[in-house]
Amino acid sequence: MAIADLNYVLKLFGGSEVSAEHENDLFEETLLMTLARAADADVSIQHVEVEKIQAILKNHTGKEFSSADVRVAAREELYAEATLVKYLRGVQKKLSDAHRAEVVQALTEVFRSDSTVSGLEVDFFNNVVAALNVTPAQIAGLVAGDV
Repeated sequence: MAIADLNYVLKLFGGSEVSAEHENDLFEETLLMTLARAADADVSIQHVEVEKIQAILKNHTGKEFSSADVRVAAREELYAEATLVKYLRGVQKKLSDAHRAEVVQALTEVFRSDSTVSGLEVDFFNNVVAALNVTPAQIAGLVAGDV
């Protein structure tokens, strides 16, 4: 996915709705934006974090993302119109519970990728969880039903 393909993000900022059949595309864009910004949460993007994000994106979406895609999505200038938290608050009602939990669980993988979790990363994580309205049970991967 080219970074210029953030069509659903742009539609949401413009006030448009995303159809049910395009929810997966919105999920992919949300995952890319959240994980990319997470890599920059502690002020410096580590190469190991970019590689981990690429692997996570491939695992969760089946698509290849270049390191340039990740680095561009992490840039603050992309969020000039609205912060990531404001964007996440807007998309949380348009994403399924499973997609929102998946974004949060992938975020923990990114923060653990460089063997140190900073206070800034913890704050970022808490802000994302609150913005996406994810419950502690969802974070733990607990869903009611057969196991």
